[in-house]
Amino acid sequence: MFLFISGPEIGFIIFIVVLLFGADKIPDFARNLGRGINNIKHATNEIKQEINKSKDNLPTDNDLSGQLKNEIDKVKSDIDSVTGSIKRDL
Repeated sequence: MFLFISGPEIGFIIFIVVLLFGADKIPDFARNLGRGINNIKHATNEIKQEINKSKDNLPTDNDLSGQLKNEIDKVKSDIDSVTGSIKRDL
């Protein structure tokens, strides 16, 4: 069952298409339709590849957390150096 269309209904639709377009134009129509579908698939694959490529270039959570931890440690050491001199003065 294809979209609730039975065999005789599909045959009738094909008959109408042959009457409208003629038997000689149907292969050209099918070929152009196939090329269009192929172009769409190719474009979607290119988009997927670009997304994956850009995703691979992003830093991972581990990289970000490591960088953040390093920055926090630097700030802590700067604060300790400043507060250490203040504590010594007191």
